[in-house]
Amino acid sequence: MYVEETLNEFLDLWPHRFDYLYASHPDPGTKPDWKTETSHPLSDRIINQATYLYGVRLGPKTAYGLLDIDWGSPYHPRRDPLALDRICEALEPLGLVDHISITSSDSEGLHIYLPFDKPLPSWQLAIAIATLLENAGFKIIPGWLEVFPNRKPFSPDGSYSLFNGHRLPLQQGSYLLNNDLQPIASSHQAFVRQWQRAAAHNDIAVPVLEQTIRQAKRQAYRVTGKAQKFLNDLNAEIEPGWSGPGQTNHILGRITMRSYIFGHIIGAEAPLNGKALVDDIVKVAKALPGFEDYCGHQKDIERKAKEWAQSIETKDRYFPYATGKAFKAKQGPTWNEQQAAEAREHIQQVIVELCQQGTFPDGITPRFNLLCSCHISGETLYRNKDLWHPVHISEQQRQAMKSPPNPPILQLGEEAACAVGAEASPKDTSLLGGNGRNKPSGKGSGELTGSESSQKQVVGRNRPSDAAFSPIEAEQNSQPVERTQPPEQLSLNIQWALQVANSKHREQVEANQKQFQIEKRLRSQAEYVTQLHEWVASGDPILIAEAERQLDRMARASGSS
Repeated sequence: MYVEETLNEFLDLWPHRFDYLYASHPDPGTKPDWKTETSHPLSDRIINQATYLYGVRLGPKTAYGLLDIDWGSPYHPRRDPLALDRICEALEPLGLVDHISITSSDSEGLHIYLPFDKPLPSWQLAIAIATLLENAGFKIIPGWLEVFPNRKPFSPDGSYSLFNGHRLPLQQGSYLLNNDLQPIASSHQAFVRQWQRAAAHNDIAVPVLEQTIRQAKRQAYRVTGKAQKFLNDLNAEIEPGWSGPGQTNHILGRITMRSYIFGHIIGAEAPLNGKALVDDIVKVAKALPGFEDYCGHQKDIERKAKEWAQSIETKDRYFPYATGKAFKAKQGPTWNEQQAAEAREHIQQVIVELCQQGTFPDGITPRFNLLCSCHISGETLYRNKDLWHPVHISEQQRQAMKSPPNPPILQLGEEAACAVGAEASPKDTSLLGGNGRNKPSGKGSGELTGSESSQKQVVGRNRPSDAAFSPIEAEQNSQPVERTQPPEQLSLNIQWALQVANSKHREQVEANQKQFQIEKRLRSQAEYVTQLHEWVASGDPILIAEAERQLDRMARASGSS
């Protein structure tokens, strides 16, 4: 961290110091060239030193908002003297009734600070302020009107982005303004006094905040038509709470559906799953009327919520709104994904057989060579090191190898067909087996699809009772099937394929081993160079000197070769 200056109320106003901004003091009439510093937080003493201009970003929670109105904006007082009053009026329903006005810099732009006492999640404040301003007709556009914290769109891939940063007040060209927007004597102490006065007046109206967020998210996700009706129906069943005994399963089921499908629409920052989903179910249930009077599962409400959460997350039928999960689920695995899964299963079967025979070696190179001799390419082994590499293999896999199940004789495609009674095509003599071609037509190949085989009932886990109506259907028990021996023709095909490949496997083993060593050496070298560059950027003079010496040595060695 950094040394904190005690008894400095101005510096205490900016608690989030990571990923800060800095820029050299610009020449008159020019703009600062802002850069982001990520290696260390902005310290109090660096701010006081004032060697550069500094800016900060807002963290996960904030006790203030900020509006930026540029000098050329149509909302600047020189172009619209009443625009600032209209902006403040638009924010009053949220409880923001007082503010601090300052000039942002020599450019004569305005920064309007909106402090309050109790910190809020930054994303909630961002949505609320932006929505109220847009509802009043203002356009939030860089150069016109900017809001801090800024709205950040939800990313389905889970990527993370920082909030925008703003320059700290009362630096070069920044002054406090009076009610007539005229500069007045400015100091950190005067700024703190105005901050405390405004924060005491600003009391965030939580109901307005929540309602504004719901409205904004429904607009952003275009919740209309059937989805809007579904959400309204869920609200109608949930909000009255308990009115008598025997309603817990039904109410928890509806809460689960609403939280999982619409959680990110009605208040959560992102779609809910896992523990976050369970916590939300419990929170909503405990807050409903009649919970303490009629809910018969008050002591084990978390367990019930976990059961419901697990149930809905394992169903392809339900998915968070506007994430596209249902579409992806319907598509099923791609051909490449199927090939990769079958390759992993083949590696597992080979290793199990070798372990049963007591011929699976301990060393890395002997294992690699032996598996390559079993017609597994080096590239495939490299992508699946967790199955065979001594360093990557897990203890669970080791235990499985000590007492493995009976390995299947057939490839996955043919075994599934035989198990359900599909007739094997007598003309099917392809050496590829079930890989890379369509399955034989008939009921057998259609009854054991990937989606259905993944929906087998979990044994040993309690599920929500089906006595009350459940929106999540109970799964059917799958019937056990007997393994069927492979047809004679398939065995002959496999034997013939092994004989053909046996003559070439030694050459393949040598080539794969050589390529494996080359890739390993290049990867180690790249990791070392990356570490040296991190040393250079660390700011530590000892690490910098050592890194520069090593990089120079490597450059000379590369030039001489």
